[in-house]
Amino acid sequence: MTKSEQLWSRYWGIRDDYQNGFAMPIVWHLALRRDPLAMTELGSTFEKPGRIADPFSQEGLAYRAFRHGHPNGAQHLAMNAFNRRDLTGYRYWLARAAKAGDRDAVRELRRFEVRLPHTNARLIGRKRPHRPSDFL
Repeated sequence: MTKSEQLWSRYWGIRDDYQNGFAMPIVWHLALRRDPLAMTELGSTFEKPGRIADPFSQEGLAYRAFRHGHPNGAQHLAMNAFNRRDLTGYRYWLARAAKAGDRDAVRELRRFEVRLPHTNARLIGRKRPHRPSDFL
């Protein structure tokens, strides 16, 4: 096992299996080592999205993760754009995620819905009920 695999194993053990320890220093360490998954994981813990130009904001970390080859970073940027009611940015980042290989983004881009079933969509007036196709 490499050092980063050991750290990830420890992080998931603490976060999901309730092992002893602190998860945040581990994910910070991995993010500072430019691990793309750690960047998106760390960014999702921040409350405010921030700006892409700020390297330690939610959007800045997601953008850098995307630039390092992690398509989920573009997916995070797409969701942030949706939550800001920026549907052009939402479509742009969905297309970038789909081009990078994210299958969920391909499916979302094909449908391109301006109303989503998640709870945050209610806050901006774009909530819809769940459909059977949401669970595929």
